[in-house]
Amino acid sequence: MRRPARLALTAVLAMGALVSCAEEPGANGSGGDGAGKVAFLMPDLASTRYERYDAPLFEKRMGALCEECEVIYRNADSDASLQQQQANSAMAQGAEVIVLDPVDSDSASTIVQTAHSQGVKVIAYDRPVTKKPADFYVSFDNEAIGESIGASLIGHLEKSGAKGGLLQVNGSPTDAAAGLIKKGIHKAIDDSDFELLAEYDTPDWSPEKAQQWVSGQIAQYPGRIAGVVAANDGTGGGTIAAFKGAEVKVPPVTGNDAELAAVQRIISDDQYNTISKPIKTVAEAAAEAAHQLMEGRTPEADSTLFDTPSQLFEPTVVTRENLKDVIFGPDGVLEAEDVCTRVYADDCRRLGIE
Repeated sequence: MRRPARLALTAVLAMGALVSCAEEPGANGSGGDGAGKVAFLMPDLASTRYERYDAPLFEKRMGALCEECEVIYRNADSDASLQQQQANSAMAQGAEVIVLDPVDSDSASTIVQTAHSQGVKVIAYDRPVTKKPADFYVSFDNEAIGESIGASLIGHLEKSGAKGGLLQVNGSPTDAAAGLIKKGIHKAIDDSDFELLAEYDTPDWSPEKAQQWVSGQIAQYPGRIAGVVAANDGTGGGTIAAFKGAEVKVPPVTGNDAELAAVQRIISDDQYNTISKPIKTVAEAAAEAAHQLMEGRTPEADSTLFDTPSQLFEPTVVTRENLKDVIFGPDGVLEAEDVCTRVYADDCRRLGIE
């Protein structure tokens, strides 16, 4: 997204949105009536998913649970200080629960501490809060994501007889989820036959910064890069752009999030894999947990992470081999008409996607 458009969108988001919702019949609360305000605070605009999927899906599920609830939605555009202000503003407006995808997993502990001092519950969403336990955490298993994309790439390189080393393009150094993905990637690649040439923690998950770094590595390791483990589709897209800009053959590149552009790159064979983690799953789970907390109930956890009761879902690796079934099947996340535009129509037909 070009900067002027980002600024305009940020200004709109800063105004927020109040969304009405519908109550689940027969819901009984032990400590409240389940009605009230809930804040949904997302971290950045670099990933298109928050505007396209997370916020609308969360709002829709709240709409099926609570007729008299209001959702206060904000996006911090990678600004931890702005996110703190947004949280304070939401609490001042009477939010009883904050669903927080932190810009900075460490400093977000201040948001949790302030919320708890005011009797406000906090659900960490997608990214954990590391230094102050939230009341609940909803996410996909990020370490498993890293291990899955790394193992998938290594298997592909071994099968194809590729030679050379790897680049590792991690996510933001202030995002604990990125740290978990990074840990999972290392579990997959450290004992492989492919040398790790270099790795990079990408500030703000910025595709542009990932592209700049990879461009430098292409010049430093000419002809030696067999594959790139990129932690999400944005950094993967930046990586691919770097190889194309250098007019060098693009090696297999990983991703994560199954963004529309990444699915198109897989269809055209520019990107090797991504992770399908249906955002509907986590958005709805977060809405349900928020409503339970508003009613005075305790959401059911299946694990604990950073001393926080957690609900972690399993990811699915997507390549050209299973893309049709996973992305466009009965539980798929995209529509063929949106993906298979004129540029990708022929490749879609070859994969049986119509």
